[in-house]
Order: sequence, then C-alpha cells, then structure tokens
Amino acid sequence: MYPSLNRTLVAGKSVDWHQLCALAYYHGFPGVDVDLNPAMKEGASATKDLLASRALRPAVVGCPVNFREDQAKFDEGMQTLPQAAAFAATIGCPRMTTWVHSSWAAPKAETWALLRTRFTAIARVLAEHNVRFGLEYLGPVHLRKANPHPFAHSIKDFLQLATECGPNVGILLDTWHWHHAPDTLADIVAAGKERIVHVQVADAPQLPPEQIVDSERLYAGEGIADLKGVFQTLRKIGYEDGVSPEIFGRGIKDMPLDQAVQMGYETTAQAIRLGRPVI
Repeated sequence: MYPSLNRTLVAGKSVDWHQLCALAYYHGFPGVDVDLNPAMKEGASATKDLLASRALRPAVVGCPVNFREDQAKFDEGMQTLPQAAAFAATIGCPRMTTWVHSSWAAPKAETWALLRTRFTAIARVLAEHNVRFGLEYLGPVHLRKANPHPFAHSIKDFLQLATECGPNVGILLDTWHWHHAPDTLADIVAAGKERIVHVQVADAPQLPPEQIVDSERLYAGEGIADLKGVFQTLRKIGYEDGVSPEIFGRGIKDMPLDQAVQMGYETTAQAIRLGRPVI
C-alpha cells in the first residue's frame, strides 16, 4: 500500500494537473490520483513522462460516464469511455472509480436494476482494456435521507451489486463511509483483494450519527474510526494499491497549501503503518 495525493487536499487553491504532480513529489507521495481530462488532453505518452519525472504511480482515475441522470447523458458518456479506458491502461492505471448516492428519487429495486444495467455496460468496456471498476458507497445518515428512497450503503450490498455487474467490478473502500455504514472488518475480508479496487482514508469525529456531515472530515488519526483494524485487515487480504486521503472540510481551504498536503501524506502514511505487524 502507498499514499496517493487526492485533489481534496488542495481545496480552494488554483492547482493544475502538473502542479498536483509536483506537490505529490515534493511532499513524498509515491502516487497521485490522476486528473483524467487534462491528462488525456496531453496524451498517454506525455502523461507517462510526467509521472516518471516525478517518480509517481498513477493510483486511480475517475469514471467519465454520467450514470446518475437520463439515458441521453449516459449514452453520451459511454461514447468517451473506450478512449478513457485505453488511456488508463496505457499509463499503467487499470483502476477507475465512481461514487453512488445512498438515496434516490426512485425506489431501491428500480434504482438497483438501472444501475446494474449501466454499470454492467461500463464494466464490459473497461474489461476490454483490463481495467477494474470500483463503486463507492456512501455511509452517513444524512446522505441516506437526502432523497425519498434509501439505497444501498454498505460493503455487503455493494459487493452484491458489483458481483452482478461483472468480474472486474468491485468497491472503492473509503474508511469514512465504512465507519458510518453498518460495516465490519469481516466485511472487508469478505470483499477480498479481488473486489477492493481502491482505498480512500479519512477519520470521523466523535458525534452522534445524526450530526455527522459528509463535508467535514478529519485527517487519519484525528478521530475515532478503527483505522488500525482497517489497515491490518487490508494487509491481511493482500491489498497492495493506493490509499488516497479524501478530506473534505477540516479548514483545508484556509490552510497553507504545503501544510495541507504534508499533513495528508504524514497521516496517510501513519495509517498504513498501523497495519504492519509488530516485530
């Protein structure tokens, strides 16, 4: 496992893709979450050169397909997906992820059927390039109540959805959502290395579930989430890819840029170290 710089650590700052790579390198991140659009615009060869010049591993790219709205927008996104999948594979980043609402306007069964159809279509395109597809569930209570109909919001449910969508589909495990969902360490074991596509890390304050707001997270080690247990379990199942600190809020936009990024590296590296066996 290795820390990967996520763009949330530069919130409120004007930082382009090249600058993000420079910050990752300067602050010791072995990896970086790839800004897909600007990177694709420059091309795979230039992107590989940029990453190599900073000794960075491309941890993950976001999915460019809008699956949350009408069929026309979904179809439009699907037209761009083959190129994005080929790009991700070429730069050595066979991992693409997206997040999924934990409540929707339509009932769960209807939404499940729609997402299964759309995610299966996405997964088939990605499979042609040996790219894995990670689905991120959202745990906090207020997100489950944001729309009329609650949807899946746990590893167990999303593992089922992923399994129905294809062998290259799994989950994006975010420790923040894991903590706020009805999840356990055993659920991580059940998912296994094959179904965990990417990992994000954030910590949670000691507040009642009804007072938790997704836009206010803590750096790893500042809260009460069982990060030691999570990272010990990830090591147990053999997870070896990137770990991205996704820290919304926390006053980051008002911090000096270097401080926010350096804290992200140090706290993420420490969280990963928690999973190492004591010698």
